[in-house]
Amino acid sequence: MDFQQGLITTIHDYGQGGCGAEALREGLKRRPTSLLIPCLMEEFRRPALGLIREVLRDLDGLQELVVALSASSLEEVKEAETFFADMPFPVRIHWTNGPAVKELLDSLGQQHNLQVSGPPGKGWAVWQGLGVASCQAEVIGLFDADIRTFSPAYPQRMLAPLMDPSNGVAYVKAFYSRLALETRALQGRATRLFVAPLLASLEQLVGSSDYLRYLRAFRYPLAGEFAFTTDLVMNLRIPSDWGLEVGLLSEVYRHVALSRIAQVDLGLFDHKHKELGATAGEGLQRMCGEILATVLRGLMEHEGVALSDAQIPVLEVLYRRMGEDRVRQHGLDSLVNALPYNRHGEELAVQEFAKLVRPGMTRLLENPVNQQLPSWSRLLSCDSGLREDLMQAGALRRNSLTAVPPRAPARVRATACNFPQRAPLSAAVS
Repeated sequence: MDFQQGLITTIHDYGQGGCGAEALREGLKRRPTSLLIPCLMEEFRRPALGLIREVLRDLDGLQELVVALSASSLEEVKEAETFFADMPFPVRIHWTNGPAVKELLDSLGQQHNLQVSGPPGKGWAVWQGLGVASCQAEVIGLFDADIRTFSPAYPQRMLAPLMDPSNGVAYVKAFYSRLALETRALQGRATRLFVAPLLASLEQLVGSSDYLRYLRAFRYPLAGEFAFTTDLVMNLRIPSDWGLEVGLLSEVYRHVALSRIAQVDLGLFDHKHKELGATAGEGLQRMCGEILATVLRGLMEHEGVALSDAQIPVLEVLYRRMGEDRVRQHGLDSLVNALPYNRHGEELAVQEFAKLVRPGMTRLLENPVNQQLPSWSRLLSCDSGLREDLMQAGALRRNSLTAVPPRAPARVRATACNFPQRAPLSAAVS
């Protein structure tokens, strides 16, 4: 039985049932909580989002579900609204790339010299969704829209540490066993074969590092499922590339004592699998290249450590050796658990990932400052009503130019942030 603790509080799954739905409902009464799902319209064509919807029906005490939706037309937005029409709590479909949102953010960027108009992607959607969800919640949980194994235990276990403020927890990160539903083979190559050996290699190369020990304490640092308190949310800069998850861990490290961070086991987990990619700009290779830059930039920011040109070949050699060691270890793990394992394919992945090190470090040294979306606390210092304006813009229909409130049960609920009412937003008709 694994009951070990380390730098980060670890909440294990001992197979005893856990806190359960009723305990979570009681917690939701004490602490207003919203869930955020960043979502592409294509997810509405797959079964995973339907499973998530059915599981979430039991969370009748939820403050709000915010779906940060990238859609190409008003008809798609209406389709998403219909999909979530009969939930027992308010559902807000926030149209992240709608014309009113684009107008608002373009205007904000020009007025205050801020980069807030993209690039489009998960980071941009998460940043918008957090701005909207933080209006009415003390706790926000985030789940991806493509989780094929979503179960009631996921929100129950991930939100439970945050339901009682006396626990002192501000941030909860999920970890899990990534197994493909069809084959039961190990997934999560970016974590297993790139991030884990990369962190071990960097620790050997630069020596003792509090920041690297922190990252290595997370069992699944690339997990896209996490929850946090709104006061923490307000102060996080949001990375806008594939370094989102590691970049957020870097931001949490900057703002929160380690005693206020926890990770929780969600058990077996599967979602869409990304291909390795034929070039460094595709698939997992692109993802890992951007993660590499995020990790190295975190070393600069938190430890004042920058790798030199002379260390590039050392890191290449160390990573290749560590990656090959991981392949052997995962092969043995799979063997004893009767899981299929393609050792040659895993070796090839390590081989391709190793090729990312030299060009990735060169690009970073040439341009060490990346694009991050500014924290909401900074934005509200520019415009105290921005979250309310964004909320209205994300629900604006082009044909009527009126904001559409989320569908909600007949109970009393807040409809805007706790800021003074502002004049209606003008929107471009397209």
